[in-house]
Amino acid sequence: MGKCRGLRTARKLRSHRRDQKWHDKQYKKAHLGTALKANPFGGASHAKGIVLEKVGVEAKQPNSAIRKCVRVQLIKNGKKITLIFRKPKNNKAGVV
Repeated sequence: MGKCRGLRTARKLRSHRRDQKWHDKQYKKAHLGTALKANPFGGASHAKGIVLEKVGVEAKQPNSAIRKCVRVQLIKNGKKITLIFRKPKNNKAGVV
């Protein structure tokens, strides 16, 4: 068939393009907002939380390390997440 090419087809072309945009993965991800809803931080870079427990998570093969992790409940929305706990590089405790 092909697209409409007449003089009075602007509305049809515009509405068809608007409908077809939703088949594009990047467009859908950007405009639905589901990625933001699924993110436990809610789009923020940092969040406060309460440590519930310390957990040891094993690394994938061929590494046999046990990673130090903590289970944290976020204050802003109450979601529970597991984080890798890393010490600061300079090993200075709380310099104010």
